[in-house]
Amino acid sequence: MRTGHTTQALCEIDDLRIAFRSHDGTMSEAVRGLSLTLNKGERLGIVGESGSGKSLTGRALLGLLPAAAHCTAKALRFDGHDLLNMPAGQRRRLCGQQMGMILQDPKYSLNPVMTVAQQMREAFALHEPKLSRRAMHDKIVAALEAVHIRNPQRVADSYPHELSGGMGQRVMIAMMVSTGPRLLIADEPTSALDVLVSMQVLAVLDEMIAKHDTGLIFISHDLPLVMSFCDRVVVMYAGRVVETCAARDLVHARHAYTRGLIAANPPLADPPDELPVLSRDPAWLDDAQGGSA
Repeated sequence: MRTGHTTQALCEIDDLRIAFRSHDGTMSEAVRGLSLTLNKGERLGIVGESGSGKSLTGRALLGLLPAAAHCTAKALRFDGHDLLNMPAGQRRRLCGQQMGMILQDPKYSLNPVMTVAQQMREAFALHEPKLSRRAMHDKIVAALEAVHIRNPQRVADSYPHELSGGMGQRVMIAMMVSTGPRLLIADEPTSALDVLVSMQVLAVLDEMIAKHDTGLIFISHDLPLVMSFCDRVVVMYAGRVVETCAARDLVHARHAYTRGLIAANPPLADPPDELPVLSRDPAWLDDAQGGSA
């Protein structure tokens, strides 16, 4: 795994707030004043329980929030571009070519009635519509080879249900990284995979990041994985940042919530008889580090 990265800011979020209207008409905030910066070539892990706002934060950068979401921010920038005031068409082009997202489970992200080649062709044609049929075929095969798929032509002609979970995940990575994106958001990319396949997928991701100096936002529940794979970690609770540290220092976390999450991951050797229960403190909602990372 890489240990160094450039310190030039690639992505900046300032005071991001995402809210949804409740049945009674009130607005409920799912992300509450979050701020963070991602540097070029950096791997930033975002951890926290389900519902803490991790995935919403990533989707806000790509403009993929559901229509019901009310999103505001003081600033939302990518590589010098103002995403808040960017025309919709320009933002779509930016997302497909320079920003990408790997979703959690290929079973739900790939179209079951289209072959891999058909889906990749549809995605690639949005950004290179003038490619000939032969050039498009070569591009698809090259993208699959880049993620170490042994028989790319067979996989290209396959339907998603004919692929293993690890193979499906590699297909999704191939679709996202083929254009050499500057920003890649990986939302639980290994949660549905066994340990060996997870390591293979991470190795592919690591290679792609190093090749293109890509900034990575890695969303996960797996704290040991984040500590070993990422450079820096942001811990979210109830839509806010409660702690930020170098990934290697997460074991020395200071916030009670982070320590509770770590305690809920027992060691394989000599595990405790009972798992500890996380005792929540109402003050955690107010003592976040200004929502900043």
